Amino acid sequence: MSDVSIDINKSSREIQEENHNKGEYTTFYDVKTKYKGILSWLLTTDHKRIGLMYLYSLMGFFLVGLTLAFLMRFEMLTPGPTIMDAQEYNSAFTLHGVIMVFLFIIPGIPAVFGNFIMPMQLGAEDVSFPRLNLMSYHLYLIGGFMALGSLIFGGTAIDTGWTFYVPYSLRTGADVILPLMAAFILGFSSILTGLNFVVTMHRMKVKGMGMFDMPLFSWGLYATAWIQVIATPVIGITIVLVVLERAFNFGIFDPALGGDPVLMQHLFWIYSHPAVYIMILPAFGVMSDVIATFSRRQIYGYKAMAISMMAIVFVGYMVWAHHMFTSGMSDFARAMFSFFTFLVGVPTGVKIFNWLATLWRGSIKITVPMFFSLASIFLFSIGGLTGLVLGALSTDVHLHDTYFVVAHFHYVILGGILTMFFAAFHYWFPKMFGRMYNQKVAMFGAIMYFIGVNVLYFPMFIMGYQGMPRRYYDYLPEFQIYHVISTVGSWILITAILTMIINLFYAIKNGRVEKGNYWEAMTMEWEDSPSPPPLLNFEKTPVFRHGPYDYPDFSDEKIEEAK
Repeated sequence: MSDVSIDINKSSREIQEENHNKGEYTTFYDVKTKYKGILSWLLTTDHKRIGLMYLYSLMGFFLVGLTLAFLMRFEMLTPGPTIMDAQEYNSAFTLHGVIMVFLFIIPGIPAVFGNFIMPMQLGAEDVSFPRLNLMSYHLYLIGGFMALGSLIFGGTAIDTGWTFYVPYSLRTGADVILPLMAAFILGFSSILTGLNFVVTMHRMKVKGMGMFDMPLFSWGLYATAWIQVIATPVIGITIVLVVLERAFNFGIFDPALGGDPVLMQHLFWIYSHPAVYIMILPAFGVMSDVIATFSRRQIYGYKAMAISMMAIVFVGYMVWAHHMFTSGMSDFARAMFSFFTFLVGVPTGVKIFNWLATLWRGSIKITVPMFFSLASIFLFSIGGLTGLVLGALSTDVHLHDTYFVVAHFHYVILGGILTMFFAAFHYWFPKMFGRMYNQKVAMFGAIMYFIGVNVLYFPMFIMGYQGMPRRYYDYLPEFQIYHVISTVGSWILITAILTMIINLFYAIKNGRVEKGNYWEAMTMEWEDSPSPPPLLNFEKTPVFRHGPYDYPDFSDEKIEEAK
């Protein structure tokens, strides 16, 4: 790589063109700014570097959350105390939820791959507001360290559960305000990212590209961005009210002061259920890109796929209270929320049908990203179908707050989002780093991951159906066999995840160099941009030539037509 320095009086375009005329290919890694060392990263406005900073930060927080999950699962190996007491279990449970939901799952795919890949898919040199993008990362970092700080500086670590339900969050002696304010700051980071992405996709596309020419990954980010902008302020307001209530006894949610604790649940889930779609829609976009690439076919029903994403956003705002069927509301309200819960399954079903139709008679190549995508269809379908069981009023009464809910939630989160995060990481790795990981090790990790998820979480459906309540530190002896199986599954899953992470991060410096369009994909980030990308993403101004996934149709009917 060439050693390139920046003259701050010149534009990035002038620098890149000068180096190109000298025959020098300048990646964004090569560029040296007026800042040195870590400041050259922390003060950058390059969307690619910001995406990588998110990646490294997210993986750090993820490993902390994974450690807490391992300890909780080990505690449940036997009835009674195993390695921790009840207070420690509650704290580990709460911090695991806060870290995984607010610091990894919600920002995960948009913050890392949305930042790095989306502008290149649109033929843009950067996002619309680069400094705002950097600010959103700094807010994320501040919120993350505040959340972890509640473990170290808060005296008794928070033990309310990641939902912060009142009145317990108002009564507990643990520190609640610090993690609540961490979640508030993380919400601002999410809003700024959403605003940036919406404007970028409307204003920064290459000339000739319309909205229905964008890859479905960009569509997933677009739908998610609107949820971030519209829904996130609700959780911000809720957090502020809980902090004020705890500090000054306002009586908004506290029933002892005339408040309504169910109101807090409504406000919390008005954001937190759409947050599920913040998590899953970018994952759906990744799956669409991967399936099109490795089946060598155009996405079946492309426009229906894009419209269904927006339909999920619209209907998703009207289903929040299915988390509250046992909390107390009118029968009519419960019936309507149950109806909308079933309705949101329709656009989701459209997507699964279209993925399978795309695979039909395609020239399928099983790579690591493709394996993850096929595994995700299976795992997410289990999560989605069991969600309908919980959306039905009669069955929810029996299954609410049991391990059935834990299994459903994790089949959606791990099966849909974490699985596709690893699919995206393996798919765009050659693009981001210009190197290739060991594919045999990666495939071994992917297969073990699939086995681990099922061994860990499927027994929870059975014990939940039999009445095992969630969030309990102890349990009756008849549930032990299921907990033992689940704990062994957690060991398999964690081994698989660590194998994949080590393999990927080792390849960043030591992997085989791969400069071109490694997967022969037909979206602009692969076709028009070198690997790794230059400073402004493209060596020359990109030209829009065709829509996404413009692969030849190799179906039997098209072959006969050609003959």
